[in-house]
Amino acid sequence: MNIISSSEIHFVYILDNAVLAWGLAACGIAQFSKLLFELIFKQRWRPLVLIETGGMPSSHSALVTGTAAGVGLQLGFDDPLFAFAATIAFIVMYDASGIRRSAGLTAAKVNQISKSNSKESSTEVTLKESLGHTKIEVLVGSILGPTVALPGILFIGSPLHLLQMIGLVPV
Repeated sequence: MNIISSSEIHFVYILDNAVLAWGLAACGIAQFSKLLFELIFKQRWRPLVLIETGGMPSSHSALVTGTAAGVGLQLGFDDPLFAFAATIAFIVMYDASGIRRSAGLTAAKVNQISKSNSKESSTEVTLKESLGHTKIEVLVGSILGPTVALPGILFIGSPLHLLQMIGLVPV
């Protein structure tokens, strides 16, 4: 007798959420592409960009626009949940290119002042400067999100569906 616990059932429901999966996939692809941008445009191998904020493209923008587009595709673009998802996406993108970007620029100025006023070898911790995104980084991320999520949802579906297609999970 095959008994499935309630926690396993909840996990299966999460695996069957194509919108979440493809929104996260868009975020992951955006974050990974930062490594490629760093390699191509700055000619340096810096794997730390995989876990840093800021940079090209905005993974936050890819996540929220991919998820919002998926909600619209599944529920309809006239559904109030799509309106909510789109509103959250606009707030996140505005925050990334406005408030967080300004905070990063302010941190750069504070670091510059601190460095020029320091008379001894600096053991002070510098402020993180790469917090937000330029408008182009946000734009590229916001295009990447639906570009990844919509075909994924339409042609592949949820991770559970994919696992069933390749025979790893029974139908």
